[in-house]
Amino acid sequence: MKHFVIVAILVAISTLLVKAGLNVARLLPVEASAQAVPIDRLFGVHMWLISFLFSLIVVFMLYSIVVFRRKPGETGEGKHVEGNTKLEVFWTIVPLVTVLVVATMGADALKQTLAVDPQAMIVKVTARQWSWSFEYPDYNVTSTSLYLPVNKQILLQMQSEDVIHGFWVPEFRVKQDVLPGTTKELRVTPTVIGQYKVRCSVLCGTSHALMEQPVVVQSEADFQAWIAAQQNIANASPADRGKKWAAENGCAACHSVDGSRIVGPTWKGLYGSVVQFEDGTTATADDAYLKAFILNPNAKQVKGYALNIMPANFRDKLTDDQINDIIEYIKSLK
Repeated sequence: MKHFVIVAILVAISTLLVKAGLNVARLLPVEASAQAVPIDRLFGVHMWLISFLFSLIVVFMLYSIVVFRRKPGETGEGKHVEGNTKLEVFWTIVPLVTVLVVATMGADALKQTLAVDPQAMIVKVTARQWSWSFEYPDYNVTSTSLYLPVNKQILLQMQSEDVIHGFWVPEFRVKQDVLPGTTKELRVTPTVIGQYKVRCSVLCGTSHALMEQPVVVQSEADFQAWIAAQQNIANASPADRGKKWAAENGCAACHSVDGSRIVGPTWKGLYGSVVQFEDGTTATADDAYLKAFILNPNAKQVKGYALNIMPANFRDKLTDDQINDIIEYIKSLK
């Protein structure tokens, strides 16, 4: 009994030390949404269980190695133990009860994360290789950054234009795969004003690691001011509007504006230049050329670049005015 008392004390001390170490390690980012509260509570229970089970195994092992090691001069066999029915019943029932308790907590956490607020603000999310765009249908605003008012539930209605992506803001804890051909929903209530990032959590191609956009949580007043500023974009110059349309449709994921080479040709200095094709022909990048390639990007293969990378659905996504604005933006990148 003396050994069991000593080991129990050592296990308790080790559990506290391991849990304290996990807290210092800060394994989880800031808790920044109402949905994160029950999830982090569940994480906390798991951390305690992990700390206890680690200590239970390691302390018993080390204590046995040190205290019950063979002493000099001992040559006999150790005591043979057949089993202990009470102990076996104990370590069957206790884990079973523990699993049921944790499962109940998990079900409750899921219920809280899926709770519906009828006053939730809708944001339509579009994922594509390799960028995000966000539409606010109540305000007729579209942005490449996700702006959210604090302490208000947001209903994210998400679609993918190409492959499977994953919407994930670590500080919000919740995550949702975004599938082509269907709309997936995710509810989040930001609780901490600040700047975060939405990342793609599903390997989705060449530039997967770069598929992240800013997430800005603001006060209601600041959010309304941002909405008002976005609604005034109609009064901007064609080039400025074109920059906005290009960003919202993910053009920057493939076309640089600083001359650097990425998936597609750079837009810097493109307008008026001579473009070479793989078949040996050339063309001048004027208004007609740019519009034709936006509408039918795979008609001819630009030398040094692959076909079938740029989506061929911009005829359905963009109006003629928006295409002309994008061309004006490309013209400005000299």
